[in-house]
Amino acid sequence: MNDDSSRHHFPTSRLEDADGPGLNPTGNRTMGEIIAARFSRRGFLKGSMAATAISATVSPLALLAADDAHAAAAESAFDFPEVMAGVDADHHVAEGYDADVLLRWGDKIFADSPDFDPTAQTEATQERQFGYNNDFVGFIPLDGADDHGLLVVNHEYTDPHMMFPGIVTIADGKITLADATEDRVNIEMAAHGGTVIEIRKVDGKWQPVLDGAMNRRITAKTEMQISGPAAGNPRLQTAADSTGTRVFGTINNCAGGVTPWGTYIMAEENIHGYFMGELPADHPEAANYKRLGLPEGTYAWGRYHDRFDVSKDPNEPNRFGWVVEVDVMDPNSVPKKRTALGRFKHEGAESVLNRDGRVVFYLGDDERFDYVYKFVTAGTFNPDDRAANMDLLDQGTLYVARFHDDGRVEWLPLVHGQGPLTAENGFASQADVLIETRRAADLLEATPMDRPEDIQPDPATGRAYVMLTNNTKREEANAANPRVENAFGHIIEIVEEGGDFAATTGTWEILLKCGDPSIAEVGATFSTETTVNGWFGMPDNCAVDADGRLWVSTDGNSPSKTGRTDGLWAVDTAGAARGTSRLFYRVPVGAEMCGPCVTEDMTTFFLAVQHPGDGGEDWEGFGRPSYYEDLSTRWPDFNDAMPVRPAVVAITRQGGGKIGVPIDGA
Repeated sequence: MNDDSSRHHFPTSRLEDADGPGLNPTGNRTMGEIIAARFSRRGFLKGSMAATAISATVSPLALLAADDAHAAAAESAFDFPEVMAGVDADHHVAEGYDADVLLRWGDKIFADSPDFDPTAQTEATQERQFGYNNDFVGFIPLDGADDHGLLVVNHEYTDPHMMFPGIVTIADGKITLADATEDRVNIEMAAHGGTVIEIRKVDGKWQPVLDGAMNRRITAKTEMQISGPAAGNPRLQTAADSTGTRVFGTINNCAGGVTPWGTYIMAEENIHGYFMGELPADHPEAANYKRLGLPEGTYAWGRYHDRFDVSKDPNEPNRFGWVVEVDVMDPNSVPKKRTALGRFKHEGAESVLNRDGRVVFYLGDDERFDYVYKFVTAGTFNPDDRAANMDLLDQGTLYVARFHDDGRVEWLPLVHGQGPLTAENGFASQADVLIETRRAADLLEATPMDRPEDIQPDPATGRAYVMLTNNTKREEANAANPRVENAFGHIIEIVEEGGDFAATTGTWEILLKCGDPSIAEVGATFSTETTVNGWFGMPDNCAVDADGRLWVSTDGNSPSKTGRTDGLWAVDTAGAARGTSRLFYRVPVGAEMCGPCVTEDMTTFFLAVQHPGDGGEDWEGFGRPSYYEDLSTRWPDFNDAMPVRPAVVAITRQGGGKIGVPIDGA
């Protein structure tokens, strides 16, 4: 979710601009300062001269011709005809591939689900239909097959101005949104959460299995269990739940993960916008909530559900901001909020099986000047006993990263009683450390980052790739990023010591500084083999496929910022082609590219297209705000009777075979 988006034009529940200026109150050295110290002036000048040479000596058409990209293919790990970057109402995939819409907002999830009627929505119908704004996508094979499995999808948030007819008014150039009714609030709550649905490939095409025994919807009202060190703590107890162990719903589920034992991980991110009301300045939770930017009151849920009004239910926010685990094999299972993994604005929870049998999860806290984390389980994974793994996430060590000038990364344990995490600093127990993870990390002097989002480990190399989307609030330029505003973000590569993902030390390098490499002052560091279509800004989610290749999806490219929509790029990380990027798929106007998930056999890419059609005034092809009655695109149906609909797309190679490899390697 991109908080630097320019597309938020309605007083809606959209949280894309809700991350604010950064809430970290510390003076901890930022990543920009560390990068500046990490690389010498000589190295910086070298990079600047290279960037200048690109723009000064070679025309964009000559430099970025498709033939040049093909010439570099022998060194690249990827081989496909690159998509042309641009902006229009449809999506586009590399020639030789099909991009089929698999599931859209409102589609049936069960055999008896009602047909989608956008003019007659109800809470009951939405609970049995595919939710809104799909983000994370995961695939869990069934029967060991790559053509049959469970698709798990997060539904991050809702855009009422795109969802509901008759609620937008434009008068005298002023745009207003009608106050939310109780029915509308309940529909939005039902459109949040996640979907678990069985899918199968038939004649080379994926389709949902509507009578699948494990199909289910998870919403903002689904009953959940709170587990781990913070479970039962008085700070999680409410009038409705005196035990502090039960809660209704999960919200703002951005990225996520799938565990080695086949469970579905939902990460709660921007929880601050769901709460309204006010706490007294001297309330025990006031400072805690301020560090998370809540209550912000973007949503109107607190008008009809007291638990979302902090003045009426002051402990309820402490029950959100966690990682949720779902046992997908039992559609009646109670999802669990795993408090051992900390409470913050979680972007993703990708895991890797370490060589000693422990499981390591990488976690980003998606806010300007916040931190990178990892969690190492205390127990080990048992491949022969699924039940033995089901509570692995309740015990382990949560670490936060400190990046050093000399290229070292140090993982600092967030453990009660160690260092400053003591009663003297307000931490009476490990529960307090986890409820206030951000403050604990502040005291450990972790490194403030430029909006860490998805983090993907590569099990074959002991490396992890950190997506840092952007930070336009940095006020000082630095040698490695010579711009006052880091508008385009960058990617950091962590190499864990000895290839041990549980190690507490490692090294780091910048894989890419993003942006247009033909503009010297941008300071982008894509390889010179990257074409005019291949560069990108705002890295957000990512995937490492079975061959160890990195794929990056973006959030924030737009007509006004980059002259292109978001999409999925293939990025070389090794050899002479390192730093080369190629565009494989791009989304329709206004959309964000989320959830890249490639099957183990590399024959299918599942992608999530989120909030298509938003921000129409940013595109000269439309030139005005986009809303239900007047949309910049009606993707994917292109039917005047249907609104624009977020959707999951399944990409396959025509004739079959692996994605992005030479035909003879298919």
